[in-house]
Amino acid sequence: MCQEATQTVGPAKDRHSHGGCEIVTTNSSSRRRLAASAALVVAALVGTAACGGGGKDDGADGKGKAPGFNAAVGKIANPSDKKGGTIKFIGTQDSDSWDPQRGYYGFMWDFARYYTRQLITFKPVPGTESTELVADMATDTGQVSADKKTYTFKLKEGVNWEDGKPVTSKDIKYGIERIWAQDKISGGPIYLQQVLDPKKEYQGPYKDKSADKLGLKAIETPDDKTIVFKLPKPNGDFLQMLAMPAATPVRQDKDTVEKYGLKPFSNGPYKIDSYTPNKGMELSRNPNWKKETDTVRKALPDKVSLKLITNADDMDNRLIEGDYDVDINATGISPAGRTKALRDHKANVDNPQTGFIRYAVFPQTVKPMDNIHCRKAVIYGADHKSLQTARGGPMAGGDIATNMLPPSIKGSDAKYDPYNVLKDTTGNVAKAKEELKACGKPNGFETTIAVRNNKPQEIATAESMQASLEKIGIKVQIDQYDGAQTSGIIGAPKNVDKKNYGIIIMGWGADFPTGQGFSQPLVDSRFILDSGNNNFSMLKDKSIDGLFDKAMLETDPDKAAEYYKQINEKVSERAVYLPFTFEKNVIWRSSRLTNVYTADSYNGRYDYASLGVK
Repeated sequence: MCQEATQTVGPAKDRHSHGGCEIVTTNSSSRRRLAASAALVVAALVGTAACGGGGKDDGADGKGKAPGFNAAVGKIANPSDKKGGTIKFIGTQDSDSWDPQRGYYGFMWDFARYYTRQLITFKPVPGTESTELVADMATDTGQVSADKKTYTFKLKEGVNWEDGKPVTSKDIKYGIERIWAQDKISGGPIYLQQVLDPKKEYQGPYKDKSADKLGLKAIETPDDKTIVFKLPKPNGDFLQMLAMPAATPVRQDKDTVEKYGLKPFSNGPYKIDSYTPNKGMELSRNPNWKKETDTVRKALPDKVSLKLITNADDMDNRLIEGDYDVDINATGISPAGRTKALRDHKANVDNPQTGFIRYAVFPQTVKPMDNIHCRKAVIYGADHKSLQTARGGPMAGGDIATNMLPPSIKGSDAKYDPYNVLKDTTGNVAKAKEELKACGKPNGFETTIAVRNNKPQEIATAESMQASLEKIGIKVQIDQYDGAQTSGIIGAPKNVDKKNYGIIIMGWGADFPTGQGFSQPLVDSRFILDSGNNNFSMLKDKSIDGLFDKAMLETDPDKAAEYYKQINEKVSERAVYLPFTFEKNVIWRSSRLTNVYTADSYNGRYDYASLGVK
């Protein structure tokens, strides 16, 4: 999931708001989630009002004995199957939409499991194992044809809507068809549209001239319990796309089109009782959900509440005081709250990896970054420890990154360190000067770093690079551009060339946890766009493109991982990226919570559907 997660600087965090950019292709989909950060950081800087009250549940609060620091990372804290009570979420950022086909914020994808189900979903376990797929509404994870282009699913008996009517294959097809109606159902991921109908021949259900509004030829529903997907060409990550909320069923008679996000009709364990945008939401049990059909969601609380306020410092205080249980945005405790939490309540703190990488990238169309030795000089000349500190240090910033594939992606290897950054954490001046000589710039050169003006940590990393590169003769100007205009500034190659942006600072995470989901938008030459581009390095390597094609033919994730490993190594050899950190987050875990664990499938957030309260 590519919602950008940065640490909070004051009230909010950099992770979830699309900023209205148009989705054109897969990489712009990922970009949409990157842009979320802008909204949260703005909220952080301007939000001052303290709103609402949490109230304690029957005398219980979140300040009891906690199981310990990182107790929910890689394991389950307070395991329990006890039912009852109300779990209380709080946040400073509402979702872009609660409509399953429109929502793109990572916390929405996690929270939506309370009221949505899909054919398949992520395994409800801690850590990297959570990225494995399991059956949800379907009886299994699908039957795949020999040519890997046809996927067939059977629905379980007893999967119901909140009014008791059964969920049918036609409901699933209709929900997915809504993605095609981008004039009305915009904002969400469009992977399913790209894979099932790459020519965009279908116009969506609202323009569908067939009587049942189910005219998408790529999906067949031979009966109410069977659904068949027919892909024009294989894509080994198709199941990952079906696990997204975008593949949620929607019943035609309950579809309120643009207004559906105000009260989606539930097929999950909870139904939405009330929702007021930017204020909050209340959910209670769906009486027609049957536990025997759902091996994924524990559905422990009787009720789920969400309170939205504007001041993140106030939110942190309320979490620490025990008024609330979880920060729904999972944006990380603000600096002031973090200090207090780590000093006085460290047993309530978790420090998971988010699946994001923070990095600098070198556009090869900007001289002298067209020369690999000049690029290597920057990599060797950078102070990696200083860059980590600029990101917030080992806890709030993350581990020093050695390559461009995060640990949560199959095929990654954190020990793969081609430039010895873990050995030379403050840089290797001698090696950098050797590379400067090799690129014909023995005395250094001048270039410009492009950095978003609404990202304090990114600005800090730019200043770190400026200071360390000056020691080897590279003079760097820092250009702080409008962070809300990313797609037209650094995402426009002609503008990058015009502005002489030899270094761009950015962050990235996957919409789905595979090498295709993470790396392809960044390094596949076929993803280079005139606007909304994410292949900032302008990397054009047919061998890399070919490896993606081979990986996407594989339905076995472990076999595909071998190709992604090779891609990562080739990208490192090209020296077009300088990774800073494998990002980590500092998050609060209430002492009231049970069955708590962080899941790589949800970018290091807690698996909300598994949580209970004491």
